[in-house]
Amino acid sequence: MIKIDLVYFDAGGGHRAAATALRDLAVAQRRPWAVRPVQLMHVLDPLDLFRRLSGMAPEDVYNRRLARGWTFGLGSELRILQAMIRAGHSRLVERLAAHWHATRPDLVVSLVPNFNRAMADAVARACPGVPFVTVMTDFADHPPSFWIEPRAAQHVVCGTPRAVAQARAAGLPDERIHAVGGMILRRQFYQPSPADRGSDLGALGLDPDRPTAIVMFGGQGSAGMLRVAEALDATQLLLLCGHNDALRRRLATLHRRAPHAALGFTPDVPRFMRLCDVFVGKPGPGAISEAWHCGLPVATLRNALTLPQERYNTELVEALGAGVVVPDVKSLPVAVDHLLSELPAYRRRVQGIRNRAAFEVLDTLAAVLDRSSGRPKGCDAHGGIAA
Repeated sequence: MIKIDLVYFDAGGGHRAAATALRDLAVAQRRPWAVRPVQLMHVLDPLDLFRRLSGMAPEDVYNRRLARGWTFGLGSELRILQAMIRAGHSRLVERLAAHWHATRPDLVVSLVPNFNRAMADAVARACPGVPFVTVMTDFADHPPSFWIEPRAAQHVVCGTPRAVAQARAAGLPDERIHAVGGMILRRQFYQPSPADRGSDLGALGLDPDRPTAIVMFGGQGSAGMLRVAEALDATQLLLLCGHNDALRRRLATLHRRAPHAALGFTPDVPRFMRLCDVFVGKPGPGAISEAWHCGLPVATLRNALTLPQERYNTELVEALGAGVVVPDVKSLPVAVDHLLSELPAYRRRVQGIRNRAAFEVLDTLAAVLDRSSGRPKGCDAHGGIAA
């Protein structure tokens, strides 16, 4: 049995979600693999000292800021984090190498940024000849030293032509650059939906005959959703608040002209998206990809508070004509009205975005394994986003 480690962390929800999606799909396809999700922080801090001293995990600092809408200054904090990672490189490599020397994987797959040089060096030290693959869970890199590490023995899986071009510009050889068509989605997004718009919206207290926007701001929600709900006072809304139950309670009691429903964390995101007409939210690559796959054009924001690694996502929305980008929440009503008035045209463009990335990533991993073992190359992946 081939042992594959999928490395993730819980800053946001997309990294864990991508690891879970790949593991579940590999099981469903009956790949001869033992797929092992590895929480990076559990390896780097096995005694949980940070949580014991501070009362929270390192990822909680990031997640709580997002939940409260405090994104200003995160770009500067990212640069500080990168400098700390560089300063502690030798120690990180030592700890990671000890882990992989003990567990002996056949392939290590990173689904996280920032730590890829340390992971690549650790794999090379502990398991010579074992390939190291980074699967980008962003539409594009945010160089330097975010996803792509030119000096590391790293394969990079890229979900857009922009990311492929960045990998080439960074000096990676073509045989270590692998194109797939978008971001990884869970298997549920490819399965038939049991949703019935009339009965399901009615059960939520919403009007099936009114256009409906689904609002999401990541798995932790965001206080910014309150401002969105108030600004879109005349639009029927389905608000998914993730794990932020305090936000869900506040939204549930909000007085608005149009009906709205506020839900907490749910595994049924595909079903709820397919009940709606447009998506409204921050420009996270996962949520945008999910919305497009469910046929929804997006209305999203780009301003000084936009995370640096998510700015390109807004450019991609505009380049594909698959939504509208606005500078602030008060501009959302006009944007949503525009999407709804031109909905057939936007839907046609969105439906032209094919995303089979999860399947293509697994084929890519199989090909890397075949090449590293000297067997004939497996299936080639192919891209699906043309911008």
